[in-house]
Amino acid sequence: MRQGGERARRAAASLDHAPERRKTPRALHHAARALLLLALATAVYLVFPHARVADSAALERGMVAPADVVAGFTFQVPKDPAELRREREEAARGVPPVYDYRPAAADSVLGGVRAFFAAVDAATGGAGGDPRAAVETVLKGSRVGATTGSLDLLADPARRAELLAATEGAVRQLFPLGVAPTSLERDGISAVRVRGAVGGERIVAVDSLLSPDQFYRLAAHRLPASLGPEAAELQRLLLIRSFQPSLAFNEGATEAARARARNAVDPVAATVLRGEKIVGAREQVGAREEARLRAYQGALDRQGRRPATEQTLTRALGAILFNASVLGILGMVLWLSRRSLYEDFRSLLLLAALIALVAGCAATIARFDLPQELIPFTFATLIVAVLWGGKLALSVALLLAILIGGQTPFLGVTAPFTAALTGAAAAFSVRAAQRRSQTWLFVLIIAVAYAFAALTIGLLRSRELPDMLHSMGWGVANAVLSSVIAIGFLPLLESFARVTTDAMLLELADTNRPLLRRLQREANGTFHHTINVANLVEAACQAIGANALLGRVGAYYHDVGKVTKPQYFIENQPKGRNPHDKLKPSMSAAIVRSHVVEGLRLADEARLPEPVKAFIREHHGTQTISFFFDRAREADPEAPISRQDFTYLGPKPRSRETAVLMLADSVESAAHVLHDPSPERLRELVERIVGAKIACGQMDDCPLTLRDIEVVKEQLARVLTGMYHHRIDYPAAPAADTPAAPAEAPAVASTTA
Repeated sequence: MRQGGERARRAAASLDHAPERRKTPRALHHAARALLLLALATAVYLVFPHARVADSAALERGMVAPADVVAGFTFQVPKDPAELRREREEAARGVPPVYDYRPAAADSVLGGVRAFFAAVDAATGGAGGDPRAAVETVLKGSRVGATTGSLDLLADPARRAELLAATEGAVRQLFPLGVAPTSLERDGISAVRVRGAVGGERIVAVDSLLSPDQFYRLAAHRLPASLGPEAAELQRLLLIRSFQPSLAFNEGATEAARARARNAVDPVAATVLRGEKIVGAREQVGAREEARLRAYQGALDRQGRRPATEQTLTRALGAILFNASVLGILGMVLWLSRRSLYEDFRSLLLLAALIALVAGCAATIARFDLPQELIPFTFATLIVAVLWGGKLALSVALLLAILIGGQTPFLGVTAPFTAALTGAAAAFSVRAAQRRSQTWLFVLIIAVAYAFAALTIGLLRSRELPDMLHSMGWGVANAVLSSVIAIGFLPLLESFARVTTDAMLLELADTNRPLLRRLQREANGTFHHTINVANLVEAACQAIGANALLGRVGAYYHDVGKVTKPQYFIENQPKGRNPHDKLKPSMSAAIVRSHVVEGLRLADEARLPEPVKAFIREHHGTQTISFFFDRAREADPEAPISRQDFTYLGPKPRSRETAVLMLADSVESAAHVLHDPSPERLRELVERIVGAKIACGQMDDCPLTLRDIEVVKEQLARVLTGMYHHRIDYPAAPAADTPAAPAEAPAVASTTA
């Protein structure tokens, strides 16, 4: 069981680290990456339509066809969605609204009129009363204005009965003709469909229907002349009081009729027969030809979704091989130029997830016919540029352009060109924006790239200005959204991939972080030593093209282990007090060596990234603590002394930055003991120390060249000369002008000038 568990742990480790020399871990290491590539290639194939690619070249509007494109089968050309939508709306607007005839409306109006006259009869029927006063009371209660003529008319029973009979006759005669609501006249409709009227369902011109006003006027014409002019006004008020149109709008029936009209519009613009020419050789592709080519490709897509056949399987195999070949190029780039990234399986998983995300979004955009400018090429490129650098991001952008441009919905120039240009802009923009607060800068750069791509494609395809502006708008929106989302996800992705970015290093460079604050508080001498070393390392790294920011941050933390026992290191000791005088040399060496182990422990507690911990581990390499080793030999020349007990555990510096730190650390410490740190003596000191490090093999494992070492020595001497430049010893002020200074005042002035 124990052996089986060990094998499993070894196999799991081989996925995420460089393979061992043995065949099994090495094979598993590479097989895992090959399976990841194959899985990603298959996933890209699955998210896109399984279509057969036409033999002809992918043509877009404005291009000239190199040869005749002939339909291999009969297919239909659908209308443009906007055009089809417009035609359907026009058909719907041509459908007359449906109105239902309501016979009960006449009865309702008659009921209201009769109720009024019954109230008047009841009010004037009592003996001994004033009929006019009774009528006036009824009119006020019915909200009908009272005039002298109307009071006289209603107070007379004969004339009142005559008015009622004329009104009832008008309602019975006119309402069957169709009395429309006021809204029909206001909506400007020319005809309506009337259902339920005498004669069955029919379409009636609105002009032949009675409006409420026309109904009131025709009813007035049916009044006897003997009733006088007051009768027409009174009748109008009574009809208004209880009016209801005899035609009611039927919204459900109208919408159903309009839906039938919309569905009746033919969505097909044309039918192309088998063998018919779609576009001829040396002919420019226009809007008509482009629509036919898109329809032809769509027909090929639908053929690809049919039940699996031998031909479909071969197309699937070809698509997967195409995807795998493109992704394999990226794998070779990583193998040849970024071996550390190739060996880090977490980083490969993240890279594969980004590619799959772009492919998935592109497939969704193709399926719903959304603008191609929304494909998030820049999101993936920005993430790669921040995590692993602009060169790799540029490679990813170009390979994504080939990968997506090779999928059936994006065959042509537009998608690959847009992907390559905007991806390159995203890769380069990260160098211009070093801080998260400068996000707007690379958003601007990417947005300009999208606008330029839209302009270029628009001019190349002879597109209209509104179409180009539309593409630019989608591109700018994509640039903003991709940048904001990428910046938001960066901390999570940095943690997953275990990548130390410049943004993270800038945060670690803050001297107010708890670990550096503790170093400043408990080992102040060491803290100031690290500040000086950081200045030396940064200058040297900048001069040789190394990561100066990483060098500075590593210098800040390289000696944090001294905080556990600061009094045992000379930079923290008061003059004349050295606790090592009371210890055996072996014990002193063990304490001095322990600051590396303690530093790594504190780094783990502070969750410092691995590149920063490398400075703690490697800054002394495998050097011997010669001072205590020599003291031990002097104290007991006959005793067997192991040099290993007086040697740092290492390893030797493995990067340019940690190698520069080793040199700067030793040079800065040695410069403090120089009695006269003149430029010449500082240069001699640098030459001697650097030569000693090379002679004892401490530079053997780092990639510094001889040219780099010469530049580093020049920078160390230059910066040290600035640190230890000659200071003016200001004379004391005359006693007549100022009070006498303390005896040590000149010395203080000398050190602070």
